[in-house]
Amino acid sequence: MDILARARDLEAKLARTVDRAAARVMPATAGPREPLEIAHAVVDMVEKEVQPAGRGRHLFPFNRIKVLVVASSRHAQARFDATFAVEPTLTQRIQTRLETAGCVPAGLAVSVEYVPSAGQGWATPDVHLEFDRVEVQEPDPQVEAAPEPAPVAVEEPPPAVEIEIAIGAAEQPKYEFQFPRVDLGRCTHVRDRRNQLVRTNHVVFVDTDDAVNRTVSRRHAHLEYVAAERAFRVYDDGSEQGTAVARGGRTIAVPPGARGVRLQPGDEILLGKARLRVRVIPRSRREPARITTVAAS
Repeated sequence: MDILARARDLEAKLARTVDRAAARVMPATAGPREPLEIAHAVVDMVEKEVQPAGRGRHLFPFNRIKVLVVASSRHAQARFDATFAVEPTLTQRIQTRLETAGCVPAGLAVSVEYVPSAGQGWATPDVHLEFDRVEVQEPDPQVEAAPEPAPVAVEEPPPAVEIEIAIGAAEQPKYEFQFPRVDLGRCTHVRDRRNQLVRTNHVVFVDTDDAVNRTVSRRHAHLEYVAAERAFRVYDDGSEQGTAVARGGRTIAVPPGARGVRLQPGDEILLGKARLRVRVIPRSRREPARITTVAAS
């Protein structure tokens, strides 16, 4: 097993250990699980279907996984969609866990379906998995291939963003993502008072007593790409010191909530004493445009 596989295996074991420990001390009346917790639960449920194949080997007998999630509103569905789509995606998490066991089936496909309430026979009240196996046929080279269907319009993916730490101590001096949402905060994993995992930050400020880093909230803010505007917006996630955008000599407050502020070239986002420089990388990469500087609190 290579170093990366060992690291993935260790991370999976640690996550399972923490989640199980939290479950033992949690009261039965605890609130609903967050989308990230559901993602971890799905991966654990998949792993339970791995079975021994003899001589120290294992196999996963299915190549189709349907994930049924209880989400009674469009808002709840949007939260799950965003969480499952951020890398590592839900499918990537499942593949990584199966790779650790050495049994990723050919043609593995994962689908997600939302339902208003739990079905009869569900083991948990918020998520259920259905497994199936479909024979994957190799194309016959003697048979003429059917004409390809007309292309279907798909939603434009977000451009890449480069985030550089200007002031403050982070786990990396520079990051680059091509995600629809980038979370900013202190510490990688954020847990609530019940020790439930509620968020994983992408840009991670180190949890120290440094005067700058202490102004960064654990769940401080996030950038989100709005396809209809072809631009990123900055949102405050209830940070202690608030978020603002400095533009042309004036300051625009970013109130907590769903609106956010659309970023423009030359903007600076003031979130405290820490500071990030964010540069959107055009798809052509001909004219990289620096659009904002982010400071975090």
